[in-house]
Amino acid sequence: MSPVPKYDFNAQGRRLPQLDLSSLKINIAFIRNKTIVITGGASGFGAGFCTEWAPHGANIIIGDVNVAAGEALIAKLRLETNNKNLHFIHLDVTSWRSQVDFFREAVRLSPHGGIDTVVANAGVNGPREANLFENPMSDYLNDPDPPAPTLKTIDVNLTGVLYTAHLALFYLPRNPDSTPCSPTSPSGPGQRDRHLILLGSIASLYPVVTQTPYTVSKHAVLGLFRSLRMNAPLSSGIRVNMLCPYFVHTPILGTPARLVLSGNAIGSVEDVVEAATCLVSRPEIIGRALVIGPKVKVRVQVDEDGIGLGGTDGIPYVEQVFEVADPERSGMPDGQGAIQERAIWEVYADDFQHADHFTARMMNLNQAASAVKGWIGFAVDMASAITWRLWSGKPNREMTPVKKERTSK
Repeated sequence: MSPVPKYDFNAQGRRLPQLDLSSLKINIAFIRNKTIVITGGASGFGAGFCTEWAPHGANIIIGDVNVAAGEALIAKLRLETNNKNLHFIHLDVTSWRSQVDFFREAVRLSPHGGIDTVVANAGVNGPREANLFENPMSDYLNDPDPPAPTLKTIDVNLTGVLYTAHLALFYLPRNPDSTPCSPTSPSGPGQRDRHLILLGSIASLYPVVTQTPYTVSKHAVLGLFRSLRMNAPLSSGIRVNMLCPYFVHTPILGTPARLVLSGNAIGSVEDVVEAATCLVSRPEIIGRALVIGPKVKVRVQVDEDGIGLGGTDGIPYVEQVFEVADPERSGMPDGQGAIQERAIWEVYADDFQHADHFTARMMNLNQAASAVKGWIGFAVDMASAITWRLWSGKPNREMTPVKKERTSK
């Protein structure tokens, strides 16, 4: 019997070095002439992305249910930047038809007839909806027709994101003159891209007490990211990245939450925009999730070469956080760190390695089993797959039409 071949991973799927975020590198020239689609772009992070990228010559199409805010933003940016390739389209992300129409119109408006980056940004959080979910008010024992709990948060944050991601997986590989993503992708201003950014939250990683629907939806977005981050580059040449902002003063943060967070450190829209700009402008960044928290002065962890560590290893301990840097402690005596101002951190940087090992072992195991069974086993399985219903004696309820019996009166 011939030896079982080892499963050979495509280069795009291999584990990449952790990002060095101690000095955020942004290739702003790469953004020029990119067609970028942003859902929920009329306010909050979406508006911040649009405001940052429009002056650099990006072709931006934003969608939102808030028509007045969306149109006002685009009109303002067109006037300020003299960039005419900025557009607003009404979009309800919970409506499949609305999303289909939005993407079709975005392609029509794109100067090169394609989409380079899709930002699945639209999101909501309803405190009252969350409160009613955890504290049922209806009499489910006696009410003859009890109402179901409202799940608008799930509809927008999960179903809407799934619709957006699904359409992105269709349109991005069809971007004219684009090539599959790679860690060695050229980053010149004339290069096309295939990029999907998912907007998660700190709630993707940690439960937000009393905000069950929101936490569930953002945990699900993390699941979507972890599913696509490895598959999409291999199957469609699409790079998938994710942003996980901490609590930030945007419209999604209501008054009760602002009261609870009074006196606590808060993240900034500017830092979230900077993290997104880094991802958009560097086509070699594939499958990364960035947490954006309050900006603090910390002693950054580095490796033996002085390179800032990513993932869990790069996150400082509490005693290494300083509100104001002490000049006498500008570096650790053993050379293992230096004080820097940071708001952006990488998470799940080592997932690729675990996924590689698991998948490789499973593939080798399956190939070994196939080799043992050989062609005779293959033929037997094929025959069994074709004839099993004949021997089971049970009709296929999904395929067999139900005959209605007529009753005589």
